[in-house]
Amino acid sequence: MKAIILAAGRGERLGAAAGGRPKCLLRYGGKTLLQRHIEILDGLGVARIFVVTGYGREQIFETLHDLDSQTPVATLTNLKFEQGSVVSLFQACHILGDGTDTILMDADVLYDPAILGRLCSTRVGNCLLLDRDFEPGDEPVKICVSGATPVEFRKLPDPAIGWDYQGESVGFFRFDADMSERLRQKTREYIEQDRVYEPYEEVIRDLLRETPELFHIEDVTGLDWIEIDFPEDVARALELFNNAGGRWR
Repeated sequence: MKAIILAAGRGERLGAAAGGRPKCLLRYGGKTLLQRHIEILDGLGVARIFVVTGYGREQIFETLHDLDSQTPVATLTNLKFEQGSVVSLFQACHILGDGTDTILMDADVLYDPAILGRLCSTRVGNCLLLDRDFEPGDEPVKICVSGATPVEFRKLPDPAIGWDYQGESVGFFRFDADMSERLRQKTREYIEQDRVYEPYEEVIRDLLRETPELFHIEDVTGLDWIEIDFPEDVARALELFNNAGGRWR
């Protein structure tokens, strides 16, 4: 199993709170978010880690050079990081088609390591992490579930689809080898159709809508996490980390 960490974005909404760094280099407890991701993945036995860089890539290269990871870590570069995140995913297309399971992750998340543990240990091949405790609005990416099957995945779900309940996506996903290949093909379609300003979540949504029966959810409600998008999220993430009382690495 491999992990792909998407860390190419500029994070413009974070503004000066980023301190001129990519969001993945924000520090909590003396460690960057990126270091935390790699250490957790290393402990979970992931075979290879790929980091898709773009904005501030030299800073990321320096950080990775200083890390002591037992798991091989390689970088992929998205020189067109000003476009949509689907372009970042496209940089990993040759990796997606290698015949192994994939963990796909946003880099700008601080979280209880148990969340990623749930994703790596799940017995289902294609998995989305769902948190039922979220603030309504247009910002969260929602997972909509009918029975036990996810049927919609979007910030603004299509109300015509119908579902029993919603939760927020953590931004971490698992795909088996077959779905990883489909993800590769669908991502390439987006690029060929010049849909370069699309978020990568739309590619996943297409696969989900085509074959919802192949997807499953892991409910991580009650486990703490935060996506860091806005200046106020930086302080909220620090509070979350401090409240963990040393339980997080």
